[in-house]
Parts: sequence; C-alpha cells; structure tokens
Amino acid sequence: MELIEKVTNAVEPALNDMGYDLVRISVQGTTLQTLQIMAERKDRRDMTVDDCSKISQTASALLDIADPFASKWVLEVSSPGIDRPLVKPADYERFSGEQAKIELAHEINGRRRFKGILKGFKDGYVQMDFEGQVIQLPFNDIDKAKLTFPENIFNNKKGV
Repeated sequence: MELIEKVTNAVEPALNDMGYDLVRISVQGTTLQTLQIMAERKDRRDMTVDDCSKISQTASALLDIADPFASKWVLEVSSPGIDRPLVKPADYERFSGEQAKIELAHEINGRRRFKGILKGFKDGYVQMDFEGQVIQLPFNDIDKAKLTFPENIFNNKKGV
C-alpha cells in the first residue's frame, strides 16, 4: 500500500468524525519527510489555528499508531487557502463558475495548460470555459489543478 493511501486510511475517518473534509495529503522530502495534511471544515466556515491544532494532535496520535513512515517525519496541517487545489470530481462541481488553472499530464491539441472558468464535471471530464469555448478535460489526465484569482481583481482603477 502506498504511503499516501496508508496516511489517508489512518486519518480520514477521524477527521470526518471531527467535522473536517480531507482536501489533500502530500509528502515531500526523502531524509526528513514532511507530511502535509490539507483539510477544510465540513460547514465551510473558515479554518482557524485551533482547527489546525486539533487536526494535528489527532493525526499525530493516529500516525504514531499506524506508523506508515520508515524514517523521521514532520507534520504540517493547513487549510486550502485562496489558491485551493482541485483534487476530487466534486471539487469541479462545487467550484463551478470560478476561475481555475489545470495542467494535464498529456497534451490535448498541443496544450497541457488551461486557464478558464469551471463549468462542472460530467462523465469523467472536467468542463471548462476556455477562451470562450466549453472544453472537456479528462479528469484522470489532470496533473495539477487549482482555483485562481481573475487578473483584474487587484486592478480596480476606481478613484485612481
């Protein structure tokens, strides 16, 4: 069983019971591995330092028991933030209407990177308005995806 899967199996049920959704688990490093657990509240309220602390304490205890790491590791707990990663098919439905960047593992019509407005998820494909045309991107081919800010959000010329 892969390390990410072992960690997920060890912590996700407890996080669900505590009122959190697991967004993503990632592991970086080789000598000293850093485990990042990204979570959000099920009620969709803002995550607080207290929320991260509760998750950290629970995850640490569960991972001490499951012992999925072969060497030393460090735990980091965070919220998704404003450039939230899009990981599950449900994310593309939930954030339909929002701007996102998607990078594919393989090219489609000579492109791997797409930036546009999410239009949902259907039959294994992410729907996106890309340059005025709705395109379908195969979910299983997505390498990275995240929400982004529209470029003009900080360029408000009012009163300048």
